[in-house]
Amino acid sequence: MKSTNTSSAKAAQRISVPHKAKTFKRLLALNLPYWKQILLAFACVLLVNGTMLAKPYILKIVIDDFLTQHIEQHGFYSLVGMGTLYFIVVALSGFFSIAQVNLINKSGQEIMRNLRSRVFKTIQLLPLRYLDQASSGSLITRATNDVEALSELYTDVLISLFQDAFLILGIIGAMLIMDVQLTLVSFCVIPVMFTVIFLLRKKIKENFRKIKSLIGHINGFMAENISGMKLIQIFHGEKEKKRQFTKLNDEYYKVTSFQVWMNSFLKPASLVFQNLAVAILIWYGMDKIAGGTLQIGVLYAFTTYIKQFFDPISDLADNYTNIQSAFVSADRIFELLDQQESLEDLDEGLSMEHIGGEIEFKHVWFSYNNRDWVLKDISFTIKKGQTAAFVGQTGAGKTTIISLVSGFYKIQKGKILIDGININDIKKRDLRKNIAVVLQDVFLFSETIAKNISLNDDIDMVRIQEAIKVAHADNFINSLPGKINEPVMERGNTLSAGQRQLISFARAIAHDPSIIVLDEATANIDTKTEVLIQNAIVDIAQNRTMLIVAHRLSTIRDADQIIVLKKGEIVETGNHAELMKKAGYYKSMVMEGINKGGNLID
Repeated sequence: MKSTNTSSAKAAQRISVPHKAKTFKRLLALNLPYWKQILLAFACVLLVNGTMLAKPYILKIVIDDFLTQHIEQHGFYSLVGMGTLYFIVVALSGFFSIAQVNLINKSGQEIMRNLRSRVFKTIQLLPLRYLDQASSGSLITRATNDVEALSELYTDVLISLFQDAFLILGIIGAMLIMDVQLTLVSFCVIPVMFTVIFLLRKKIKENFRKIKSLIGHINGFMAENISGMKLIQIFHGEKEKKRQFTKLNDEYYKVTSFQVWMNSFLKPASLVFQNLAVAILIWYGMDKIAGGTLQIGVLYAFTTYIKQFFDPISDLADNYTNIQSAFVSADRIFELLDQQESLEDLDEGLSMEHIGGEIEFKHVWFSYNNRDWVLKDISFTIKKGQTAAFVGQTGAGKTTIISLVSGFYKIQKGKILIDGININDIKKRDLRKNIAVVLQDVFLFSETIAKNISLNDDIDMVRIQEAIKVAHADNFINSLPGKINEPVMERGNTLSAGQRQLISFARAIAHDPSIIVLDEATANIDTKTEVLIQNAIVDIAQNRTMLIVAHRLSTIRDADQIIVLKKGEIVETGNHAELMKKAGYYKSMVMEGINKGGNLID
């Protein structure tokens, strides 16, 4: 996977923005498996709202009936009774609040766990054509930061929105029942407040898109630089990389600073409108009280309800940026999950538990971008059990052929046949199970040596030990403190290039493939390790088809056939002796390598 920086990477990150209603529906659809818990949480929310609406009304009764009018008290209709009722209401409010928080948080975390799994599975099944264009930072951001933004939406924001919406409706209903005219006066500032929020909404969402994009760039930049730190230090690239990071960091600082300003503006603005509404209400209400047309308890209840009304509005102002962030993250996640049509179906096609190993290319044309042909009318046949080597200058198409044999890309013209069957008709799971690849740049995971060899649970320890012996890796592995269970650091940085290569050979052998691919597998190793690997190649080549891409003459000299490529075309085929007799392109490359004092073909 390539890191950030190219225009194609930007194209892969470009998100088609669905209508917000559609996004909201898809977010709600994630709740369906947990509808019982969520419904129960919403019931608790309604009960909490009921207690919040009841408290001001209880105090209104106390003020108007017992403190100002001194109505006769009897039984529950008394100061003691109202105090007891108020206490019960407060206790119920606390109980139902705790219940709804636990219910919604549990459901939200389960939703996020499943969503992370879906995102990771989607990334695993993305074709290499997509991964070649997408940045690693963008994919990492969607699997981590974007999912976390949705987690906040489900566990904090969504239930608050539901609670606030019904609380606002309840408050409006209670106020209208008590006094319609006073209610209209109370809400005179609402149109102005919502106009301000509406004007800011678009800017907030656009800014969040910039934030998400920059996070992806920074994650990719950091991952790329950590992986290549040795190279940066060797070539003294620290200053240039620091300059590039500073530029990214400054851009991120600008957009987040703007977001902080927006956050700092919305909540105080809500408080200003709340206090303005209370001031207008008191000014209007005091005149009514003086005229005997309004009770003090009603005015008290209205001022309390107004504060309760603006509390959820203030919460909405607080959560508005979180909501916008969540919607942007949802768009990005759904854009990734919507790649269903391009995802690889590993189980679609003809089942082939065992592949013989005959490979045939018939007039194959291939391009990565559907414009520039990398392979042009390539035709060859490799019989079962043969060893075939591909040689040619950089960019000739050698590694591309290897990728096509593994089914990582689809060709534009021609056919690729495995045992006489079109490669597109074979299950990719079965195809890749029968092909093992040893690359020049060995990738090792942060696991034990045994886990790095097996990579799945289908391979037992006996097969792993046998593979280590065949790969001639047993001497160095047994010298390690943990032997086969020795932990491997990230990318195998504590092992030499030769040791990593031997582990890679053991990995290929343990999977018992019908076809083994060596892609520059001996390019970066010392002479002693090369001898071990050459011995390993001889041992594992028995009854297997071997494809070799190499520059070392010693690696390809004994191949059954050598396929010589130049600018995406086959110019010569034959074994080493035949090609040397032809005195053509192959011989000129061999002689040039010898003249340079080595055994390289270049």
